[in-house]
Amino acid sequence: MNFLRGVMGGPSAGPQPSGAETIQKLCDRVASSTLLDDRRDAVRALKSLSKKYRLEVGIQAMEHLIRVLQTDRSDSEIIGYALDTLYNVISNDLEEEEQEENVPKQVDDLGSQFTEIFIKQQENVTLLLTLVEEFDFHVRWPGVKLLTSLLKQQGPQVQQIILVSPMGVSRLMDLLADSREVIRNDGVLLLQQLTKSNAAIQKIVAFENAFERLLDIITEEGNSDGGIVVEDCLLLLQNLLKNNNSNQNFFKEGSYIQRMKPWFEVGDDNCGWSAQKVTNLHLMLQLVRVLVSPTNPPGATSSCQKAMFHCGLLQQLCTILMATGVPADILTETINTVSEVIRGCQMNQDYFASVNAPSNPPRPAIVVLLMSMVNERQPFVLRCAVLYCFQCFLYKNQKGQGEIVSTLLPSTIDATGNSVSAGQLLCGGLFSTDSLSNWCAAVALAHALQENATLKEQLLRVQLATSIGNPPVSLLQQCTNILSQGDKIDRRGSKVQTRVGLLMLLCTWLSNCSIAVTHFLHNPANVPFLTGQIAENLGEEEQLVQGLCALLLGISIYYNDNSLENYRKEKLKQLIEKRIGRENFIEKLGFISKHELYSRAAQKPQPSFSSPDHMMFDHEFTKLVKELEGVISKAIYKSSEEDKKEEEVKKTLEQHDNIVTHYKKVIREQDQELEELKQRINTLTSQNEQLQATVTQQVSQIQQHKDQYNLLKVQLGKDTQHHNSHSDALQVNGIQVEEVSKLKEELEEWKNKHELLQGQLREKDSLIEKLTSAAVGMGTAEQSSQTSKSGGLEHNNDLQKELEVLRSQVQLQSAEIFKLQMENQKLQLTSTSADAAVADGATAANSPGLEGRLEQEIKDLKSELKALSEEKESLKQHLDSSSSTVAILQDEKSKLQREVAESKKEQDDLLVLLADQDQKLSALKVTLKDLGVPVEDEDDIESGDQGDEDEDGDEEEQD
Repeated sequence: MNFLRGVMGGPSAGPQPSGAETIQKLCDRVASSTLLDDRRDAVRALKSLSKKYRLEVGIQAMEHLIRVLQTDRSDSEIIGYALDTLYNVISNDLEEEEQEENVPKQVDDLGSQFTEIFIKQQENVTLLLTLVEEFDFHVRWPGVKLLTSLLKQQGPQVQQIILVSPMGVSRLMDLLADSREVIRNDGVLLLQQLTKSNAAIQKIVAFENAFERLLDIITEEGNSDGGIVVEDCLLLLQNLLKNNNSNQNFFKEGSYIQRMKPWFEVGDDNCGWSAQKVTNLHLMLQLVRVLVSPTNPPGATSSCQKAMFHCGLLQQLCTILMATGVPADILTETINTVSEVIRGCQMNQDYFASVNAPSNPPRPAIVVLLMSMVNERQPFVLRCAVLYCFQCFLYKNQKGQGEIVSTLLPSTIDATGNSVSAGQLLCGGLFSTDSLSNWCAAVALAHALQENATLKEQLLRVQLATSIGNPPVSLLQQCTNILSQGDKIDRRGSKVQTRVGLLMLLCTWLSNCSIAVTHFLHNPANVPFLTGQIAENLGEEEQLVQGLCALLLGISIYYNDNSLENYRKEKLKQLIEKRIGRENFIEKLGFISKHELYSRAAQKPQPSFSSPDHMMFDHEFTKLVKELEGVISKAIYKSSEEDKKEEEVKKTLEQHDNIVTHYKKVIREQDQELEELKQRINTLTSQNEQLQATVTQQVSQIQQHKDQYNLLKVQLGKDTQHHNSHSDALQVNGIQVEEVSKLKEELEEWKNKHELLQGQLREKDSLIEKLTSAAVGMGTAEQSSQTSKSGGLEHNNDLQKELEVLRSQVQLQSAEIFKLQMENQKLQLTSTSADAAVADGATAANSPGLEGRLEQEIKDLKSELKALSEEKESLKQHLDSSSSTVAILQDEKSKLQREVAESKKEQDDLLVLLADQDQKLSALKVTLKDLGVPVEDEDDIESGDQGDEDEDGDEEEQD
């Protein structure tokens, strides 16, 4: 113990041992001591020396410390000391004062070397994973720190060991659920190192519910207002999602994008942004960009973009974009984020086009952003971000391209000048004295024409007023004028940059547009300028301009429709051969793709440049160069005959295309007819199946009926055979005389039964008559009905009598109608005589009154006559109905009579059958008696039953 006190700093006499000697003695004590307390004190001493004597402790004590971890797991204190010691040895994160005083600066490789020694035995890492599972704070926390340090030093090797360890990653995921924040936060740092550049571990961590836990931590810490823990969680989320399509899809399908919206609710008072909040929001924006990066698969990016629109995340980003007081770097990153959220997504692009800035009057967000882009006082990175946003807005958006170009056309320009349009801003930037504004405006306008031949033709209509008194010139002409006068105009910035921007615009404009090529060649100064630029031997900076001039001239040849006689393809090729040379032309054309800035721009769509001087090429333009460079080289070397052959081939291809289009149309029509026929076949098939099912049912029913018929036929045959056998027996044996009386008695009984059946039949007949009379009564409601059989006949007689009465009434009414018609004729004669008297003037005073009375009487007679006619018609109808009723009753009567006859016939048949049965029964009894079988008669049976009853009664009386 005195030795340990000396090590720990207590007073001691004699010479002091060196550090290496002390460490050696401590290691011996750890290895040889049998008491746990002594070993614990020795390990504590090694921990205190491990920072100062890192190399010595690492070399001499590491093996002993690992053995302690293996053997003394029951004591958490010694395990904690051992883990801390190993951490001090392996980690390079030393305190600054110790680093300055005692440790050499070239110690970065020490941690890597000690880590390699530690992980050489994979069991050590597995042991460490087991210790991390312990809940004891003094074991778990040092274990987490040590494992994090191992991953920092030898990440890929440690990752592989953890990956193959059973439940290795799952054990570490439990750290996020620890209630102690220190362990949880260091667990986040551990998972950051664990998930770096390892897709397999990233997937395992993601499917261990990491997204849910990390988002919960961010929410608990206050989203963007949280501390460094939020930053660590966001860095871990970036590790899990970046370049990992599986995790991105899982993140989207788990509806975690919707949980990102509250991150960007920054509020109205945006003053006082802390450095941590700026960092957190910057990482949050980068995380959104990871999900919609152009390098992701198009399908995954599109689905994330739609999800961001539907959950309101895009709207929240646009709110930050138009807010005031937002720091410049956050505003720049927000613009880049919005750019990639809307890139190639029509729905998001349409929404962005509708966003207005909170100004008076309101202006579209696109216009406000373009104002920042062409303003040379704005930061360079912000202007690049706005250009990227404009490019993403127009990417695969023909509707947006048309809206931008329409602001330049004469019919849509605002004559009042109250509002500035996007087209005016682009033209202003294109012709300003700032070379960076020239380049940005030229590239933006080129994107408005990208892959849209219609807009390229419409842009030829744009006219610009250069100065007062001079006629307006076209936009194409003004671009070529500025290009040819580039050296004469005083500009701020690189002159080469302006010329490169204009040449890129012209190449994009003329490519795949023969009309634009014709307009360009129509200016006689353009071709000599281009050939002069290409033929000169200029400096290294001007070589890029020469290459672009060669590209523009090659486009003028390749897309030339030979409409201008002086600038046909063949003549332009001869011009190149005479003034430049084909090999020299191809060499100058190759300057573009060999340029370093071209290679940088071709890597990704976002324009990211270290300085304004490096802003030369656009990403989409590099695609155009790659597409046209080869075809232009071939076109230059083609002869006139080959050109003619190519034109003929083109015409043939066009004819073939027309034929193919025609056949496609025919095939489409045939497809429609086939679909209709298939539908008809399906309906007919279903109908056929239904009919077949019906036929099957009917066949089964017929078969059942046949079976029933055959069964009845068999039974009838058996009965016939039975009857024949009985009749044979009767013929053989004859009928005994003593059985005659019994047969007579049975015959009397059958007669009584027959009379009873006839009584029941009469009752049924009466019931049938009642039902028939009720049916007749419903048909003829005016007449009463009777229920008996004789009542039906009387009812028919009554109906006939009533019919005779109705006929007599009709005859009387006809006679009355005849009398009334005669009186009407007399009155008409009287009326005519009265009219004649009025004409003579004899009765001038009384004629008006007499005429009125006569007219009234005539009207009354006419109305009465009409009523009588209607009554006559009704009587006729009534007579017809009565006649039909009588006929119906007669039919029913005949039916009933037939039914009664059939019933009587059936009764007679029954009686015959009963008689036959009695005879057969008697014959059977006689046969049985002849054979010696005792047969009891019905009288004997009845007398026996009565005797039994009397005996029972006597027994009851005795009891």
